Amino acid sequence: MSTWSKEELNRIAESDDLHISPFREDGVTYGTPTWIWSVVVGDSLYVRAYYGQNSRWYQAAVQKKAGRITVAGMTKEVAFEPVEGEIGDLIDNAYRTKYKGSPYLNSMISMRARSATVKVVPFTVHES
Repeated sequence: MSTWSKEELNRIAESDDLHISPFREDGVTYGTPTWIWSVVVGDSLYVRAYYGQNSRWYQAAVQKKAGRITVAGMTKEVAFEPVEGEIGDLIDNAYRTKYKGSPYLNSMISMRARSATVKVVPFTVHES
């Protein structure tokens, strides 16, 4: 695993175009890109499923634990880690700040969406 660079996080934080594609059942084929909201908290990237744990992309992300995202002109191979606990409050605040005024905000900070929060971690690319 790797970490996001400051430049990448800044680009992602300013962007509203993240598409997530967890692997399909075969573990090789990427799923259909799904547009979702994303927030940066500290040096980490987080996403939530609007429909909670019933969301197909969320179920695939938790089951396969990997896939890719496309955001801010970048395509990245990533791992997905389910998130629970107190970090949820910081993620809620990040959603409030980034998406204030949106009619969808309350849904994205609801317990339904909060229960389907995923940390997105970039893979390290090794060159030979």
